[in-house]
Amino acid sequence: MDGRDWSLFLQPYEQAVEEMKVKFKTLRTELKARESYAPIEFVTGRVKRISSILEKAKRLNVPMEQISSGIEDIAGIRIMCQFVDDIHQVASLIRARKDMKIVYEKDYITNYKDSGYRSYHMIVDYPVQTALGLNHVLAEVQVRTLAMNFWATIEHSLNYKYKESLPEDVRERLKKAAEAAALLDMEMSNIRQEILDAQIGFEKKSNIVSSVLSDIQELYFFHRIREAAQFQLRFNELWEHEDAYAIRQLAEEIGQALQRAKKQSSV
Repeated sequence: MDGRDWSLFLQPYEQAVEEMKVKFKTLRTELKARESYAPIEFVTGRVKRISSILEKAKRLNVPMEQISSGIEDIAGIRIMCQFVDDIHQVASLIRARKDMKIVYEKDYITNYKDSGYRSYHMIVDYPVQTALGLNHVLAEVQVRTLAMNFWATIEHSLNYKYKESLPEDVRERLKKAAEAAALLDMEMSNIRQEILDAQIGFEKKSNIVSSVLSDIQELYFFHRIREAAQFQLRFNELWEHEDAYAIRQLAEEIGQALQRAKKQSSV
């Protein structure tokens, strides 16, 4: 083992993970704002532990001086999706980016592993601006569904327990579980539109409620206390009866009242 300063060695990777997490989360927010649906459900990231780096270097016969190029997943990003089709859309979005360069891709969804592992991997060259200048690091971006991620997390834990030598009965059970997860993804894809309609409907209702309560609070700010209190009572009654249509009408009425209050305050 060489005498490198591992904290300094890993710093660009840590920076890359943090920057990429922010960028993909921002992408999700922008897509939701533009299209009301984003293929990205959530994003996580991690930097490999030193012990894991050393173990992988030993397993792959990577010399210590070649770790930066020989181990491609020191920096890792996971992007979770609701549906299998979303994975390919996310991969296309990543390919189109100018702030990272695709080195190569591995499609373990179409060509899943014998173990049952399914995921889409993209190795990217990511430029990190450090105190010493520009540093290009390799990072692995895994794009998968929630079901794929659940299975992969369990498999990883079992492989750690059994040190990559899973008992045959456990291996077979994992394969069956992988098939069940794949079937779940297929069923979810079959009712994709129904799921999306329900989610969009829920989000619209949530946004309307937030708007109503915010506007009522703003009426209090303009000292329209009696009017605000009456709107609050009406909202409480409609919410109790789950009358979504009437709540939308009330939202418009409160919005108009707020506009009048603003005009009068500016005179």
